[in-house]
Amino acid sequence: MAVHQQPRRRFDFHLPQRRTARSTDGTKATTEATTTPAVGYVLAGIRLITGFVFLWAFLDKTFGLSYSTPGNGAWIDGGSPTEGFLGGVAVGPMEDTFHSWAGDAWADWMFMLGLLGIGLALVLGVALRFAAVATTVMMALMWVAEWPPAKHLSDGSPSMSTNPLIDYHVVYAVVAIALAVTYAGNTWGLGRAWAKLPFVRDHRSLQ
Repeated sequence: MAVHQQPRRRFDFHLPQRRTARSTDGTKATTEATTTPAVGYVLAGIRLITGFVFLWAFLDKTFGLSYSTPGNGAWIDGGSPTEGFLGGVAVGPMEDTFHSWAGDAWADWMFMLGLLGIGLALVLGVALRFAAVATTVMMALMWVAEWPPAKHLSDGSPSMSTNPLIDYHVVYAVVAIALAVTYAGNTWGLGRAWAKLPFVRDHRSLQ
């Protein structure tokens, strides 16, 4: 009796590939990425979830929705989004610097515009390169503010750091970078339409 061996199926993970379309006059037009539908959906889901994290933080701090920000601490009512966090920094090489920034108008505006810009970019699926850079800068500053390498705070109490290098700030930054390089805005987002805009097409850093 002959035994027929069934061929093994291979499940390959394909990263997005860049594809450059050409217009009728032979010039390069829109550059976009192609990927498998399943991967596109997963990336889009991660993008939306991550974007909502930043967008919600902006809304909560702006309107005092009584989650991390009490109602009387709303930004629109004169509260400072940075005073509590930066003023409470108790470890790290920039402790005094962060204390001097706490509550300053420029720091509040930069922080809130960063949250809003990153949140909108990720939710809409546009300007993901900008979002990746902004997220990395913001998360790097917050990482330094919490300074995970320290075992003890300035007053000698335990820092309760769970990892001396990798924490959620690093994860957010890496996720933002991954979403940008995989063109995650093309699925469930406005990434393709955004890339076709003339000023975006002429300045690829805006994609």
